[in-house]
Amino acid sequence: MPAAFDADASARGFAVWREALAELQDRSLAKRLATATAKNHGALGGKTLLTALFGNSPFLTELCLHEPATVDLLLSSGPDKALASALTALKLAARKAKASDDLAQPLRVAKRQVALSIAVADIAGLWPLEKITAALSDFAALCVDLAFAALLRDAAESGDLVLQDRKTPCKGSGFFALGMGKLGARELNYSSDIDLIVLFDPEVARYTGRRSMLECFIRLTQQMVRLLHDRTEDGYVFRTDLRLRPDPGSFPVAVSTLEAEAYYESFGQNWERAAMIKARPVAGDLEAGARFLKHLTPYIWRKNLDFAAIEDIHSIKRQIHAHRGHADIAVAGHNIKLGRGGIREIEFFAQTQQLIAGGRDTRLRAPATCDALRALVATERLSQAVCDELIADYRYLRTVEHRLQMIDDEQTHTLPADKHGLARLACFLGMPDAGTMSRQMLATLERVKTYYDDLFAEAAPLGSDAGSLVFTGTDDDPDTLETLRDLGFSEPSEIAAMIRGWHFGRYRAMRSERAREKLTAIMPQLLEAFSRTGSADVAFRRFDYFLASLPAGVQLFALLQANPAVMDTLAEVLAAAPQLADALAQNAALFDSLIEYADHPAVFEQAALTASLQRQMAAARDFQDVLDWARRWTTELKLQVGIGLLHGRMDGSAAGAALSLVADAVLADLLRHVSAEFITQHGRIAKSSIALVGLGRLGSRELTLESDLDLVLVFDCPETAGQSDGARPLTPGLYFARLCQRLIAAITAMTGEGRLYEIDMRLRPSGGAGPIAIKLDAYADYQRKEAWTWEHMALTRARVVCGVDGSKEEVALIRRIETLFHDILTMKRDPKKLLANVATMRRRMAEHKKVQGPWDLKQARGGLVDLEFIVQYLLLRHGAAKPAILQQSPLAALAALRDARLLDAAQAKTLIEAGRLYATLLATARLAGRDEAEEPARWPPALAQRLPLLLGDKTMAALTRRLQKTQAAVHALFDTLVDTPAGPYLSLADSLNPDSNPTGQTDGQDR
Repeated sequence: MPAAFDADASARGFAVWREALAELQDRSLAKRLATATAKNHGALGGKTLLTALFGNSPFLTELCLHEPATVDLLLSSGPDKALASALTALKLAARKAKASDDLAQPLRVAKRQVALSIAVADIAGLWPLEKITAALSDFAALCVDLAFAALLRDAAESGDLVLQDRKTPCKGSGFFALGMGKLGARELNYSSDIDLIVLFDPEVARYTGRRSMLECFIRLTQQMVRLLHDRTEDGYVFRTDLRLRPDPGSFPVAVSTLEAEAYYESFGQNWERAAMIKARPVAGDLEAGARFLKHLTPYIWRKNLDFAAIEDIHSIKRQIHAHRGHADIAVAGHNIKLGRGGIREIEFFAQTQQLIAGGRDTRLRAPATCDALRALVATERLSQAVCDELIADYRYLRTVEHRLQMIDDEQTHTLPADKHGLARLACFLGMPDAGTMSRQMLATLERVKTYYDDLFAEAAPLGSDAGSLVFTGTDDDPDTLETLRDLGFSEPSEIAAMIRGWHFGRYRAMRSERAREKLTAIMPQLLEAFSRTGSADVAFRRFDYFLASLPAGVQLFALLQANPAVMDTLAEVLAAAPQLADALAQNAALFDSLIEYADHPAVFEQAALTASLQRQMAAARDFQDVLDWARRWTTELKLQVGIGLLHGRMDGSAAGAALSLVADAVLADLLRHVSAEFITQHGRIAKSSIALVGLGRLGSRELTLESDLDLVLVFDCPETAGQSDGARPLTPGLYFARLCQRLIAAITAMTGEGRLYEIDMRLRPSGGAGPIAIKLDAYADYQRKEAWTWEHMALTRARVVCGVDGSKEEVALIRRIETLFHDILTMKRDPKKLLANVATMRRRMAEHKKVQGPWDLKQARGGLVDLEFIVQYLLLRHGAAKPAILQQSPLAALAALRDARLLDAAQAKTLIEAGRLYATLLATARLAGRDEAEEPARWPPALAQRLPLLLGDKTMAALTRRLQKTQAAVHALFDTLVDTPAGPYLSLADSLNPDSNPTGQTDGQDR
């Protein structure tokens, strides 16, 4: 017997014991106990026994005081008789109970008696470990079974169920509980919870109630938990955990066998397979439970060697090790269940080998750990010597675990962290001192660790030192929550729950076992990648949204595992670029391009892009494929430009040029395909030709990721041209209008790959009221005679994007359009009226557009509009005298104006630097999405942190100050060059055509 570690506690215990005996009504019992415990009496030694209990365990002290009759039986007859007496009394009380509530007290009394009897058998060394754990497990199973029987009788009395036999209500009821984990294997530890899965067979149960069978069994299960779990003045019976059932976030506490079978066969995880090795029916209809487990045999025990499953399970164990305190061998504060060399490693050592070969060799299907180790010897997979050592180590660690739990009835597995606590535990174990215990503990842990590591010598490294990241099971691992918090996740419990949901197969991408295994393997690196973005929560939730859209996950996870750099890129996109993240979520196939372009970035040159698109289109089977491939190709390249902006490899000007080249290529290809399709129906008009004109940002090659396209379709044909020569002939005007409509539809239609571009054709003559396709002569006549100043300003950015076939008629048309633009831009103008028109138009735009702040990059005074108006005014003002200045790009035009000495060097430098800054800010802000671009407060934190650094500023505040300073300088130049000089001439300004929409109030955001 152990000595009393706390002599004072022992003395107090004896004093209270004597007082309790004095108050006992059974005087014969009191006298007997007083005599037996005043000195050593019987095989156990009364005084020695109580000294050990009172001096080491407050919990066992309380049990002795509550159950003196059990102490008497222990001293007179031993723990076997004491346990048998407690069980007999409980069964008798259960037979007499008229309702389930009548069982509450007998169950709790029996729990006290059984706990005391088993503790004494353990402490005195009278029972081996297997008998101790079996007694604990059998008592727990009996309690659950008695609760089931009582509750089934209650349900029958209320008319909800029909029972085969009310004397044995469980038999044939179809309602049963599986004992899981240590309960199932009859290895329950002293203060253990009991893990149950409660099921009902709808083909066996006979429900006659008014609601539903499911509601009935849910209610019975909840009542069972309360009957066992609730703490009353008599204590509690068992803490009951139902979270090992199939996907506890989706399934109720009682599950139909049909639904459970479907779940395990489709979504069951490897850790659930391992758990099912120990499962057994413990309560209710045991025959129905046995049938259910027999049906699951192919799921649990696979015929083929399942090394992939072992990798998955072992990755879980390695993640546990990654946490500080679990990774190293120690004594003080070491977790002897989860830590290195602990109980779990011995269990995993056996279970993993069982899962590998148990499908082929039924001898390995032993639920108990020690039996499983012996089976490994019998099947020549383990030497007898190693088996003996592991069994001895298992028994030692389980004994230490029991002593830890007996002190205060706590479900703990962690050794004391201080010297006093270690000394107390050593004393309770009957060891001479803490040093002796520590040496034995270290030797045990090292030995187990060595055997376990040898088994998994070929396992890949975990690849993460962030901490514990365990998402198996159903509840939160406290150390995992701490790790997630350290990684920057603000709601770690919510994140852990979402990850468990992935593992339960709630998304299509996670419904294959291999996908779940791969996810387990990459989870530490994935979470660390999210952490490095500085917006871990944002990145994670967007990844969850992305995952929900995936049809399958194996390929994605395998690619991420093989390409860590791509994992970081994906995390950055998810955290900082919602616009790109949404594109990925809506089209998971884009992820392939993320991988491809990591090693083979696109070349943003016209010839290379045209060749790339033609290679894509070669796979098109029909016109629908053309539309889909055009969208996929364009979106892939937009994604690459967005990542270039995010990484600082592209500034706004380079991004604008790249996106414009992409648009040029895809518009040319679509125009060819649309024309070919159109010709098959309507034929051709002799000697006709068409050309697509780009204006706005497309014309100046400054597109952003969210830009609309400003287009005008110009055609030409002989005045004498008749109808087209196809099966369905059309007159020229209708022919080209219909062709233009087809082109617009091809560009804007929403397909399975999304929309290509939004189109804005209101820069055509007469704005929204004009024809959508215009004959060159009419176009030229309009521009020369009717167009307003703002329309000529728009022409400073106009260019021919493409034709169809390169015919001589088309080449001539394009040359004539370019000549027209040159002629218009080099017209002699009244400089006073030009100034008045430009100034008046800018004032009206300012009146129509309420500016919120400096991040309204276009409309804020001194912003893009002011800069562009300066350029466009100067081009129209001096184009006639200096045609070399006519460049579509504002930055190129500013350089030309400087070189022509129409702007002094300082003015040009200010405007060029502002243009470059605005271009990068506008392009990068678009990564946040169209609606959020003007409000940095709504940007993802990762983008707001990254953008200033890309531009050489430390913070958003510093960048904002720089932006405001730049806008002030540009506004001052606008006043100097346009507004102030225009003052005397404002009366000369034209009255603006209300249909022409010159104020910029369009649906398009990039006019």
